Amino acid sequence: MPRTTEPTTPRVPGPDAGTGAPHPLDNPARASLTGPHAHFAERRGRILRYRPDVTPWLALPDAPDAQDWADVAALAGPGRPVTLTAFREPPPADWEIVFQAEGVQLVDDGVDAAPDPEAVLLGPADVPEMLDLVERTRPGPFLPRTVELGTYLGIRRAGALVAMAGERLHPPGWTEISGVCTDSSVRGQGLASRLVRAVAHGIRERGETPFLHAAGSNTSAIRLYESLGFTLRRRTAFLSALVPEPGADARTGGQGTGSLEHVGR
Repeated sequence: MPRTTEPTTPRVPGPDAGTGAPHPLDNPARASLTGPHAHFAERRGRILRYRPDVTPWLALPDAPDAQDWADVAALAGPGRPVTLTAFREPPPADWEIVFQAEGVQLVDDGVDAAPDPEAVLLGPADVPEMLDLVERTRPGPFLPRTVELGTYLGIRRAGALVAMAGERLHPPGWTEISGVCTDSSVRGQGLASRLVRAVAHGIRERGETPFLHAAGSNTSAIRLYESLGFTLRRRTAFLSALVPEPGADARTGGQGTGSLEHVGR
């Protein structure tokens, strides 16, 4: 039977357990961009973001002030979207919220990780096919250089890419599994489960711990991940907002809602 989505005392393995230090998964984008993914980072003041053709995540400090938001605006540019994870505070009142939604963060709690004999390594030459699969299946943001964030594995049938999964955020000691998607023609064959286990195996081989995010409303994906051995670590939130144009008036003031379709699952 799958685990409940509300475990009473979830076990959270990892290098920071018991140290009292901030956990890298509490602000995973920032932990990634100040750690293993520092070479992808663009910085202004205390603000960090991934290069725009890699992934849309931007990382704020835990308690951003007015100068931080000014630096976000300068880094992103007027009218441009900024995408945040693990962030619950509203942006300044003159920022238009595109969406805000609840999510969950799940961690490895005994995943039956194993390589898959049918899985093939995907790389830059496969990006057009990967982008096409993402467009059909909407697993979350995947951009021309997202493949550079880590290992991506795929399954082909009759030469066509029909399923994939890979690595995204990389806080120290952890790696996020993301981009999990399966073409409608092969759904129900367990390909997503096989690829998640295979990606998790590679992460474990490096001595790191797999984790992932899902939309809180995506109960079918959550049940799948729990059945594979992931357990809830925390509930989180996703937010995307537009940098105001010069002279723009206050807009939604933190009241917008929307879909997590393009954030991750």
